[in-house]
Amino acid sequence: MRHNLPHAQPGQVIGLFGGSFDPPHAGHVHVSREALKRFGLDRVWWLVSPGNPLKSRGPAPLARRVAAARALVQHPRIEVTDLEARLGTRYTGATIEALIAAYPGVRFVWLMGADNLAQFHKWQRWDWIMRTVPVGVLARPGQRISARTSIAAQRFRDWKIPASAAHGLGRRQAPAWCFLNVPMLNISSSDIRARGDWDGA
Repeated sequence: MRHNLPHAQPGQVIGLFGGSFDPPHAGHVHVSREALKRFGLDRVWWLVSPGNPLKSRGPAPLARRVAAARALVQHPRIEVTDLEARLGTRYTGATIEALIAAYPGVRFVWLMGADNLAQFHKWQRWDWIMRTVPVGVLARPGQRISARTSIAAQRFRDWKIPASAAHGLGRRQAPAWCFLNVPMLNISSSDIRARGDWDGA
């Protein structure tokens, strides 16, 4: 199971940052650096997905996106992976389940933007994810209100920890989640595609 998978030691706290990264950009790096610092993570793994089940249009080829992400990320504690392709998982719940089995003693934190929290209840096994790993939510422009009033935020409101306790998120027993307002770079993958600055070929 561990063949060709990233290295992690028992006791480490690894942030999992999933997405299509179509294309990867400086905003992704910025969020990852903030998550490392604010949530007290040892590492962040980018999970470059084979495809987003909630999107009808397929992304650029996986190898192209992984190569672009690795060229972009210049940080010793951020690792770009194609773990979902290697594990044969398509949904986040299955990916987390496989990683927990493959890395006994490693603590995982699921990272996502506030826009994902707003629609998290549409994800397969979203309730199980919230009850299995701590979740760190990073606010993005224009999504704060919809995220705070989302189905997931309301259902798990009793397990939300204050921003002042964010640094210990990965050591907490799930369910536990934290919503952080962080300075964001006003850039998105969809804007880059719309400008024609990413051919994805």
